[in-house]
Amino acid sequence: MDKNLIVGGNSLVRLENGNLVNYINFDNAATTPPFQSVLNEIVDFSNIYSSVHRGTGYKSIISSMIYDEGREIVLNFVGGNKEYHTVVFLKNTTECINKLSYRLQDTLKDKVVLSTYMEHHSNLLPWKYRFTTDYIEVDSMGRLCLEDLEFKLKLYKGKVGLVAVTGASNVTGYINPIYDIARICHSYGAKILVDGAQLIPHNHFDMKPIDSPEHIDYIAFSAHKMYAPFGTGVLIAPKNTFEKGFSEHIGGGTIKFVSIKDTIWADPPEKEEAGTPNLMGVVALSTSIKTLQNLNIQNIEEYERNLTKYALDLLKNIPQLILYDDMNVEEKVSIISFNMEGLNHDELATMLAREGGIAVRNGCFCAQPYVQRLLKISDEDMKKYMNDESLLRPGLVRISFGLYNDYNEVYLLAYLLNEISKDIEFYKNKYRNSPFY
Repeated sequence: MDKNLIVGGNSLVRLENGNLVNYINFDNAATTPPFQSVLNEIVDFSNIYSSVHRGTGYKSIISSMIYDEGREIVLNFVGGNKEYHTVVFLKNTTECINKLSYRLQDTLKDKVVLSTYMEHHSNLLPWKYRFTTDYIEVDSMGRLCLEDLEFKLKLYKGKVGLVAVTGASNVTGYINPIYDIARICHSYGAKILVDGAQLIPHNHFDMKPIDSPEHIDYIAFSAHKMYAPFGTGVLIAPKNTFEKGFSEHIGGGTIKFVSIKDTIWADPPEKEEAGTPNLMGVVALSTSIKTLQNLNIQNIEEYERNLTKYALDLLKNIPQLILYDDMNVEEKVSIISFNMEGLNHDELATMLAREGGIAVRNGCFCAQPYVQRLLKISDEDMKKYMNDESLLRPGLVRISFGLYNDYNEVYLLAYLLNEISKDIEFYKNKYRNSPFY
């Protein structure tokens, strides 16, 4: 794939030794740089940018039309049904899941919500603090246990209302069998929400027809992880999810009529989008989707899978390196997490940045229960971390590829990791008194 597809693909950064090198961004699971096409469209559209659903001027009419067309572009991209589904534009996946958890409070009253031990906090905490929740286990390699899912569905005897599951882990990249999960959930009368933040930019996704046992009831994802980092998240849900009640955020744009005594709420999705909409974010997302479609998402999937296989083949032979991966690249997106014996994850991440200009992510990636299981940290040890903030926090180093990363960058990463592994103490001493950043 061509680096010129994205903005900043040929940036230079200065190393610890003063040399300038090409910046290698392996932190795409956190956020991606914008497509050049997205930035170009933002600049071009700025000339006609205006208020949405608020004015009668030419620019306002065009802006409103483009904003509303964005919903159709999103639905077509994921196989949604415009007669049945609605698209709500919010800030990010986190806000989308929080909104859904708020709006389902009546629907799921006296019900159980199942989350999993591999979830991002954004698909765990909103359910934990609003509903009776339980959690689906993972196996010793970190894969989701479908047997435990079915066990818990049987255990609660029809009381499970929703299963909230990630499409792909932001720690290991493991892709969950969401259609199998949907089929199992529906057979027990439960619905499924897929956190698509890590899945949508990398793999073909289809919500499936609404009468299919494999239908995905709810999907949420973020534009900033798919080359459109301009502050837009997407929640797709049945329209009837929002027909009763009103949003947790209310104000301008959410009503048909207001008096001091009465309010008539707007129809969904407008009543879920209080305030001035993020038109530029929707323009960016729509352009990103068109670019991904032009590149062909299946081609992206194949390229990133091959890049991931190449990386794993190199990394598995590096002394002292611990991979948290089952090596099954056919069922994962382009994310790999690891540690190196003798180094804290902070130290290793800093060495990669300062010695090679390689940007990675380290820590628990907002998925602490999952990382705790991968690292086999006991509940007793977790209490020690909770009670003593001076202890170095456990974590991993994560690399995550975008469609613009290449084999040479992966080779340079493996080379540097191999060099560090040969003389860990030398590199530790070099950065012992250097603040992490």
